[in-house]
Amino acid sequence: MTVHGSGPQDAGREDHPPERDAPVVELRGAGKSYGNIRALHGVDLAVRPGRVTCVLGDNGAGKSTLIKIISGLHRHTEGELLVDGVPVRFGSPREALDLGIATVYQDLATVPLMPVWRNFFLGSETTRGRWPLRRLDIEGMKRTADRELRSMGIVLDDLEQPVGTLSGGQRQCVAIARAVHFGARVLILDEPTAALGVKQSGVVLKYIAAARERGLGVVFITHNPHHAYLVGDHFSVLRLGTLELAADRAEVTLQELTHHMAGGAELAALRHELAQVHGVDVEELPEA
Repeated sequence: MTVHGSGPQDAGREDHPPERDAPVVELRGAGKSYGNIRALHGVDLAVRPGRVTCVLGDNGAGKSTLIKIISGLHRHTEGELLVDGVPVRFGSPREALDLGIATVYQDLATVPLMPVWRNFFLGSETTRGRWPLRRLDIEGMKRTADRELRSMGIVLDDLEQPVGTLSGGQRQCVAIARAVHFGARVLILDEPTAALGVKQSGVVLKYIAAARERGLGVVFITHNPHHAYLVGDHFSVLRLGTLELAADRAEVTLQELTHHMAGGAELAALRHELAQVHGVDVEELPEA
């Protein structure tokens, strides 16, 4: 990981810790190009502790590219990425995770046939005893997993059950609790409600709010403005790789958010074109 401004500036950073409401992660004019293709351009985004930042956009809007930049999977090619006010260029997701930036993808990176507690500690198992008699601390991991899940309001009767037997919403919540336990300060959620029904989506939204109450900065990636508006504190709408809307909750209504998300300008143009087609009564169509 490349950190610009190391040395004396780092010492100043320790003497003067960031303000409470200062962004943990911030993008300034950030962009990403793949050869001649510009996937993202000029995006500003601030992720603050105890706030849910919703990033909305249709397919191809640039949401996935944004996730990859913040999570350390891809390096930005323009602008800046700052963590605690210091410009960084991640070389891998591990470097982002070391600074407290955790990403929960749609596939959740779980092993369906393994028990819940094993998935909770997957790749970070704890041991006890001395070499060569060192062994997995199974009971300790079970207790920790149960305690952390309960602290997020998730109560499971049997931690031995395969994680694949849980509902989609429950699996999302286990992944969220795992990230919180292992020190996440910023939690990026990639379309966590996309494949869920209404009830299970509500479960996930409940735990997003719980993560916010624990002081995490949450980046909620979604294409559903209704879900975003239920828990969001700030809304950023991407369109074709650029930022179309950036507004706090008090500055935008659900109707306005839906209008931007649906591409109001394009819908107005489509309505005008349909007016030229014989047999289509545009007066019966909803207003763009």
